[in-house]
Amino acid sequence: MNMKKTISILFFFVLALGLSAQKKMEHIALINATAHIGNGKNIQMSLVVINKDKIETVSDIVGIKLNHSTFDTVIDLSGKHIYPALINCNNILGLHDAEAVRATLDYSEVGLFNPHIRSLIAYNTDNLIIPTVKTNGVLYTQVTPRGGLISGSSSIMALEGWNWEDAVFKADDGIHLNFPKLIEVKWSEEDELTKKRNNKYKDELEQVHRFFQDAEAYCNSQTNSEKNIRFEAMRAVFAGTANLYIHTDKARDILAAIGFAQEHQIKKAVLVGAKEAHKVLSEIKRSQLPVMLNRLNDLPERSDDDVDIVFRLPYLLQKENILFCLQLEGDMEAMQSRNLPFQAGESVAYGMDKEQALASISLNAAKIIGIDKQLGSLEEGKLASLVVSEGELLDIRTNQVVLAYIAGKPIQLQNKQTELYHKYKTKYNIK
Repeated sequence: MNMKKTISILFFFVLALGLSAQKKMEHIALINATAHIGNGKNIQMSLVVINKDKIETVSDIVGIKLNHSTFDTVIDLSGKHIYPALINCNNILGLHDAEAVRATLDYSEVGLFNPHIRSLIAYNTDNLIIPTVKTNGVLYTQVTPRGGLISGSSSIMALEGWNWEDAVFKADDGIHLNFPKLIEVKWSEEDELTKKRNNKYKDELEQVHRFFQDAEAYCNSQTNSEKNIRFEAMRAVFAGTANLYIHTDKARDILAAIGFAQEHQIKKAVLVGAKEAHKVLSEIKRSQLPVMLNRLNDLPERSDDDVDIVFRLPYLLQKENILFCLQLEGDMEAMQSRNLPFQAGESVAYGMDKEQALASISLNAAKIIGIDKQLGSLEEGKLASLVVSEGELLDIRTNQVVLAYIAGKPIQLQNKQTELYHKYKTKYNIK
């Protein structure tokens, strides 16, 4: 037997072994863990079955005689917790590598109206921040452009893949509008916070109205002689197949944004930020617009606001049955993504139920961005995207993810930080 033939046989033998090993791991039973469904419920002693890329079974294991031979593998998770994959909304994760290095920033374009800009093609799967986020249970992100009055379209990406084509889960889920601000808040060169009336407010508001009117007229016309790529990008918003994400914080601006969405008959609008939502709760509830609430670790908008109002906002929205999720837009938001579960955990101390807090970064987020039929909760028929933690995922003291799946595929839970941890732990003989 010649060398070339021997190498060929060995190659196919190794390939067959690899395929066989992969096949054996398609039908998996996770038993005895506390399963946090994501819809407000939990199962203390659970049976969660993964079959290929889907969740086959979610039930109480008490009283069930499990036939281990019917599964490729059975994993006993006694004392551990299972959660649906967490969803990181409205974030530039994967769109830059170092905020201080301008050449690595790929989340903003010049110009005021850029609905045709697509964030997904700028998404970098080799971004070094992404692995540090996965290890805390965040497995999906909504990559969102910034800048201008209309920033562009966001897309939902899995935090796993060779390139953006592999990682994309839902392309172009919505257009992002930075609603004009009546009052501008800026930091001066002396590090002082200044607030002043936006002199361009009326002009900016008129420009936005005019753009939407022209875009709608274009989309409704059957006789366009030329293709306008900016207006073409708005078709899904007017058709109601994509969201219009309206970024706004102040109470007056929130009311104006609600009126704007109603005037232009936007079928699927979402309020993003909404820092002063507590002042206009009844109006938001009446509008039936969902809210992507900004980070909790922030200061109140006004000096005379309750000092804990930012932390209580999730409870106030939940109390009014307003659909909302949490997100982390702001300084260092990509790196802050790893703290998403802890943001939800902090809301528990201010009135939120633990399971409802989980929903604010899982099922509620999935509902708002339109992927709740596939993700967001541990339910039969949904994708097997889940995480297993030694303790409660929303508690910074016990969050320790030991196992994670994206669409039934186990993923690596290593990053530069864990590598350094083990390196120096070994160096100093720490047990």
